Amino acid sequence: MDEIEIGPVTPADTGEIFTLQLAAYVAEAQLYDDPHLPALVQPLDDLAAELADSLALKATAGHRIVGAVRGRLDGTVLRIGRLVVAPDMQRRGIGTRLLTAIEAAATEEVEWLALFTGHLSSVNIHLYERHGYEETHREQIRPDLTLVHLTKAR
Repeated sequence: MDEIEIGPVTPADTGEIFTLQLAAYVAEAQLYDDPHLPALVQPLDDLAAELADSLALKATAGHRIVGAVRGRLDGTVLRIGRLVVAPDMQRRGIGTRLLTAIEAAATEEVEWLALFTGHLSSVNIHLYERHGYEETHREQIRPDLTLVHLTKAR
């Protein structure tokens, strides 16, 4: 396996990140029996705009993007979202490296890091808890989906 490098997303990465996001969210769609998760129906143009307006990082192995994450500053909170790793590259520490990198890249005014995941996504919840995130509340989106919100002081 090539060495994994973490770096900033560029506009030229949008198409590959779009494909990566789709591949990574298929498992979530199966878990929740929902092929219409926001990450799966997000238009390419919306993704491009979101990446341009975010703190966005990618993990690359050679010339292939194998992971990505983005964050949006909201006052003194960095809202982390769409932490994705290619299905064939999971369980190799790439998600941990991306999470650590986006935390480190946050500007000085950031006092809190916040993220959320679905209640059935136990692997994600455990990853975040291992890195010091604590559950703050749950938000029921529909009868079969509850979002688990977690935060961490910087």
